[in-house]
Amino acid sequence: MIRFKEVRVVGQDGEPLGIMSSKEALQIAEEQELDLVVIAETGNPPVCRIMDHGKFLYDQTKKVKEAKKKQKVVNLKEIRLSPAIEEHDIVIKANRARKFLSDEDKVKVTVRFRGRENNFTYKGVEILDNFLSKVEDLCIVEKKAALEGKNMIMILAPKRA
Repeated sequence: MIRFKEVRVVGQDGEPLGIMSSKEALQIAEEQELDLVVIAETGNPPVCRIMDHGKFLYDQTKKVKEAKKKQKVVNLKEIRLSPAIEEHDIVIKANRARKFLSDEDKVKVTVRFRGRENNFTYKGVEILDNFLSKVEDLCIVEKKAALEGKNMIMILAPKRA
């Protein structure tokens, strides 16, 4: 499937074999029972390598899987509060948030306003500040308290060690 007249060929163990016609390179690869794979099409002449293409693809997928294993997925956990919440309930919700933050998850704290509660948005700021004072040793504020529709939202992220 190589459509170039001349190619620069690199051997299986990385040593350069020189510039030759694609037919000669393909013949050398077949003698070694390997594949001729184009590595760099933009080169002048294009660079091809003699290798086992199936094994190469297998190794690539293995590397991708290893990279995925090492990735840390950050979850966003939500804690909902109301404007009429009591102090003890805030402590309980803050302890729940501490667990989420210690598990390296982000926490979205929401105060939901219903009906006439919309007139008392200043209470939402007070509640979120009180909540933050209980967990601030474990987190940083990623997004400050802001009113979005009928909800006041604050996002907390775990502190990096």
